[in-house]
Amino acid sequence: MKRNNHAGLNSKENMWGWIFISGGTFLIGLLVFYPMVQSLIMSLQSGKGNNLKFSGLDNYVRMFSDATLIKAVGNTFIYLIVQVPIMIILALIISSVLNDRTLKFSGFFRTAIFLPCVASLVGYSIIIKSIFASDGLVNKMLMSLHLIGAPIEWVTHPIWAKVLIIIAITWRWTGYNMIFYLSGLQNIDYSIYEAADIDGASPFKKFTAITIPLLKPIILFTTITSTIGTLQLFDEIMNITKGGPANATTTISKYIYDLCFTYTPDFGYATAVAYLIVVMVIILAIIQFKIGGDKND
Repeated sequence: MKRNNHAGLNSKENMWGWIFISGGTFLIGLLVFYPMVQSLIMSLQSGKGNNLKFSGLDNYVRMFSDATLIKAVGNTFIYLIVQVPIMIILALIISSVLNDRTLKFSGFFRTAIFLPCVASLVGYSIIIKSIFASDGLVNKMLMSLHLIGAPIEWVTHPIWAKVLIIIAITWRWTGYNMIFYLSGLQNIDYSIYEAADIDGASPFKKFTAITIPLLKPIILFTTITSTIGTLQLFDEIMNITKGGPANATTTISKYIYDLCFTYTPDFGYATAVAYLIVVMVIILAIIQFKIGGDKND
């Protein structure tokens, strides 16, 4: 049987294909996989500065008795458990409202809500810190409305500082998730909602029985990405509270930074802590896939 060269690649085309992908493959290996392997090796070493020696699993054992790391993990999970659901629910509600065909200036509102996502991390953190200062705009407004009798110490109080971080990251990232939900909503046949209107379904019923089930894959995606982002939370902590007061707001990423650049450099232990984040991301992603994934898959 005569071979049909048009049905597949001939040897020359195959060779050029390998040539074109070899550059990208080399760069990925050099800039991604090689550092990953080196960091894994470094996590098995101990010592100050560059004087690292192989120590086996000592760094990983040390984590269980590190009070600062335990505090950082606890803070990170507080942000994760509280902020991510709030952000996801807000994004769903806002996207449903902005998807209304009768809403005027919907384009303006979509842009305004999304704009915080493109703001400078450092810039917006400094503005948030200024607005929520003891003599800042928020305290002045609350006092003028007689909701509080004395200024709230948003930055220096252990509890209110956590609340401030949650407010900051919710303000910044809600619009990011909203865009995903809007794109999903615009792919839902509007006749489904019209049929629900004919049946007398309330807006809440349409939201829970139509919108959420049809957006389930997107909700799962945004939940996973938001979880990963929260586990890596650093910029807001660094620029607003610097992890204080007394590590009340510090996160795992902030602690890794401190291990490398604030305290006496301990790169081996810092790398081991970084792999703790990797393990957490994998475990939480698997759990979210099991809970929110399609059972028929």
